[in-house]
Amino acid sequence: MPHNPVALQERCRGIELLVLDVDGVLTDGSIIYTEASVEVKAFHVRDGSGLKIWQQERKRAALVTGRTSRVVDVRAAELGIQPVFQGAVDKLAAYRQILAGAQLAPEQACCVGDDLPDLPLLRHCGLAVAVADSCTEIQANAHYVTRTPGGRGAVRETIELILECQGRWRSVIDRYRSQ
Repeated sequence: MPHNPVALQERCRGIELLVLDVDGVLTDGSIIYTEASVEVKAFHVRDGSGLKIWQQERKRAALVTGRTSRVVDVRAAELGIQPVFQGAVDKLAAYRQILAGAQLAPEQACCVGDDLPDLPLLRHCGLAVAVADSCTEIQANAHYVTRTPGGRGAVRETIELILECQGRWRSVIDRYRSQ
């Protein structure tokens, strides 16, 4: 999907907060249960390292998911992400609560989604991102569609895009080169 690079860069400049769906964004959307009815999710390591880089740049992240899973709390704690809204029937209400708590305007938020429950968030943020394998309606309402599918580094791609547009990505790379 072609995008106006100037408009995209302008949208990215003011982003301070990432609001992420979980299933289909941080995971590939698969829901796996063991024989003991324990839910298993796979998270991509580069999404995690990207979120750590995001936080090192003094940026914030939040999770808003319609499902509830203990493993989401574990991953969020591991990455230092808060707040986490699970079982969010009304994702827009959770999103608005996140913005109020962070004292940020919608223009300062990037929302990343893959399916229809994410649509209200994408329509009320500064940068709406659809993962590559998201549904058609999500892609049609996105300012940017990742090349990478959900659960395979799409969040990392989004972080790199934003930090590049903000003129910060080169300093991140330089920081690692100098270690």
